[in-house]
Amino acid sequence: MASPIKGPGLFLAQFAGDEVPFNNLPYITQWAAGLGYRGVQIPTFDDRLFNLDLAAQSDDYCQEVAGICAEAGVEITELSTHLQGQLVAVNPAYDDSFDAFAPEAVHGKPAARTEWAIDQVKKAAVASRRLGLSHTVSFTGSLAFPFLYPWPQRPEGLIEEAFAELARRWVPVLDHYRDNGVDIGFEIHPGEDVFDGATFEMFVDACGGHECAMINYDPSHFLIQQMDYLAFIDIYHDRINAFHVKDAEFNPDGRQGVYSGYQPWIQRAGRFRSLGDGQVDFRGIFSKLIQYGYDSWAVLEWECCIKSPEQGAAEGAVFIADHMIDQTDKAFDDFAGGARDDAQIKRMLGL
Repeated sequence: MASPIKGPGLFLAQFAGDEVPFNNLPYITQWAAGLGYRGVQIPTFDDRLFNLDLAAQSDDYCQEVAGICAEAGVEITELSTHLQGQLVAVNPAYDDSFDAFAPEAVHGKPAARTEWAIDQVKKAAVASRRLGLSHTVSFTGSLAFPFLYPWPQRPEGLIEEAFAELARRWVPVLDHYRDNGVDIGFEIHPGEDVFDGATFEMFVDACGGHECAMINYDPSHFLIQQMDYLAFIDIYHDRINAFHVKDAEFNPDGRQGVYSGYQPWIQRAGRFRSLGDGQVDFRGIFSKLIQYGYDSWAVLEWECCIKSPEQGAAEGAVFIADHMIDQTDKAFDDFAGGARDDAQIKRMLGL
């Protein structure tokens, strides 16, 4: 019996560029397929690969995109709105940094930038429906993250109001997704207000338990925070709709730990690595996901401060394929019997 998990898939965002074969969708999908990928996660914020505005308006364009992927031999796994989702909520401390993710016309205009971002995320729901997709992936954005550490003492109600405001911005978006038959897998990620299980619960509660608020599971962020990423699946499996297969390592020493001392990535105690070069137990993860019936894509997100993206992508396809599990359709002890016999059951129980 084949694995219910689909893959290998590749998130194209970190590979898009101005040089062939990374500068347009036909070339990059052919390149990905040549490495052994069966699916691609498309960043909607990169016009070299995808025109989100057009996709939200035109079935013909969506059919063209799907046809390009099919001709290359890959499927579309999800549309990504990570950068637009980030801009749905931005603390003023990050205004200058995150303006780079938005069109120049809204730079220095936080309200206009938020309005643009919300419109973009909504368009991804329509585009996904036109493409026949059920899931998207994104970020929540951050209002409270600069106040992560409780010093200086936080004013009472600060965090609660931040999550209430997140909900005011996201619930209409989530309703729009529900109307289009699509959901959003939020990548739980430091820098977002939703960065672990506790904050995800706060977000979902603030959104009234909205059924379209899902999780893009990425264990690398949990390992770096020293969370139990396998137990996370036990707790939240019914909310996991997407899976970023990304590796990481955490090597604390006498100088730095989880916060990593403002060091550059290559010198941090916690850093992302190419698949197989880190410490994440992917065999445990794939087993857990199959145990709970996950049947969507396993998508490589490549981020590494040491290995080249080309080598990481080539090795990643093989790595994911090697971790696929053909799910059994029989019990290992079937040979010993076990067929139901009501009379036998009563005899064994003395009934």
